[in-house]
Amino acid sequence: MKIDDPDMANSAAPGGEDEGAGQVSALDRDAAELHTALNDLVRVYQFRDRKRICFHDVSVTQCYALSAVVREGDPTINELAEELYLDKSTTSRVIDSLVRKGYARRHRAVDDGRVVRVKPTEKGIDLFVTIESHLIEQEKRLIADFDPEVRQATARLIARLARAARERFSREDGTCCGTDDLRRPNDGDW
Repeated sequence: MKIDDPDMANSAAPGGEDEGAGQVSALDRDAAELHTALNDLVRVYQFRDRKRICFHDVSVTQCYALSAVVREGDPTINELAEELYLDKSTTSRVIDSLVRKGYARRHRAVDDGRVVRVKPTEKGIDLFVTIESHLIEQEKRLIADFDPEVRQATARLIARLARAARERFSREDGTCCGTDDLRRPNDGDW
């Protein structure tokens, strides 16, 4: 549903209190606009990533995993699963593919031999730097026409939104979107 849809503009606030008789609250309108903008941005980036990253011998998921391994340095499989919002078995398969391609290696933790950690290889670090530099060049072209203040404010805002979303949506069980978010008041236990 589009924000400029007359039916939306005159309907009651979804899931919340009416700001006025039959009017959508400013918060509801802003949230809907943010939702639309983020969906558009994420969709563009997902398709861009599929086209660009796959040229480098890795899938988008493998690229995210390699990035996490390089940035974290020596994460456990569980830490990677949490970072990637994947279950442990899926994360393990993604890492297996990076190991087969020579971009990462598994090893046992020194302090606890039961724990598996992942390190990037030199080849993995080189690939990460190549992909990252190509993506940063694309970002430079994207934001070049914006004023420096707008560029800086945009980066800060997106980082803040990412932190807030991570904090809001993360669950102790490692999932990102629990059914608790879907419950309405007085629904009780399902």
